[in-house]
Amino acid sequence: MITLMRKQKREPDSTEGSSTGETGKRVSIRDKLLVKEVQEMEQTLPSTCRVKFEDPHQLHDFFLTVTPDEGFWAGGRFRFHIYVTEDYNMAPPSVKCLTKLWHPNISEDGDICLSLLRQNSIDGMGWAPTRKLKDIVWGLNSLFTDLLNFDDPLNIEAAELYLKDKDAFHGRVREYVSQYAKR
Repeated sequence: MITLMRKQKREPDSTEGSSTGETGKRVSIRDKLLVKEVQEMEQTLPSTCRVKFEDPHQLHDFFLTVTPDEGFWAGGRFRFHIYVTEDYNMAPPSVKCLTKLWHPNISEDGDICLSLLRQNSIDGMGWAPTRKLKDIVWGLNSLFTDLLNFDDPLNIEAAELYLKDKDAFHGRVREYVSQYAKR
């Protein structure tokens, strides 16, 4: 499954060239970390999540699909693009929601309000080098259940509708799920 691990074993861990003028290619720290983290992430995925790598050699660029089985968004399929930059694990990966949805913490453009995706966070729960990919997966999954935040929303209109009329909020969520997030 993990082709990068085999790639690491084949490639010399130096930048010195051979006598033919070819230079050895260094495996980045990010890629070394990702070999272990991807294996751990796949072993601990919530039952409502699936990960897909378009290219198994590119562990830093993948998709996550969350299919909530409870709550407002139950029955929907929500796709996220996760890109891990070279400065990982000192900086969080970049995450974008590709599925249009009605959510207080995810904008209709796919921006996500989740503390652990922030380099610096007021609540102290932001990114830290000790965090891992599995934390991001669990955090994104939890945005559909217990991590909903109506007090500090990204989509203010969604949060206000929830506070004014929960039935109308639920109706709007269901409308978006049926239109954009069918399984």
